Amino acid sequence: MITLYWCPQTRAARILWLLEEMDQPFEVRMVDIRDPESKNNPDFIAASPMGKVPAILDSAPGGAVHMADSAAIALYLADRYPSSGLAPAIDQPSRGQYLYWMIYSPGVIEPAMMERFMGMEVSRATSGWGNFDTMIEVLEDRLNTRDWLMGEQFSAADVLAGSSVYFMNRFGILPDSPILSGYLERCLARPAYAKALARDAEA
Repeated sequence: MITLYWCPQTRAARILWLLEEMDQPFEVRMVDIRDPESKNNPDFIAASPMGKVPAILDSAPGGAVHMADSAAIALYLADRYPSSGLAPAIDQPSRGQYLYWMIYSPGVIEPAMMERFMGMEVSRATSGWGNFDTMIEVLEDRLNTRDWLMGEQFSAADVLAGSSVYFMNRFGILPDSPILSGYLERCLARPAYAKALARDAEA
């Protein structure tokens, strides 16, 4: 059984979406990360030493797995439960591109979003994420002729990137982009994402 430590209006929504896309049983435990008392939960802190969500406990055969960070969790779950079809196998040629796009959200999109929120001026040449405009251009180029980041096949990479596009749109920093608006519509049309967002809104 997979246990998701979750708090509404946080990045944990993307792992809730991922779990809804999978064919594995799971439960959700609410953790109010804004409450200092949440750090008194030993199971949660075992999974998330920084006291942040999302975090999971996977009572897998061979021993329990505790872990945090949405990208790490998504990588683990998609590989641990391959029947969900959310990741190419390790020996497939597409695996390299999949790993690149799995890391694009935490490594590029999220730093670029902070750049935009903070009104920072960064060097496109020396900044690890380029800059906000570069991030958008690369994402648009990838999705210009594809429904999903890996082509016709929806993957865990779309959970991470799609949720990031959703947050950019929600916070008013998503540029006027038919490509990304169309991508967001496809993400929102997925029953699993609609279910995750509905739960997030109800909390």
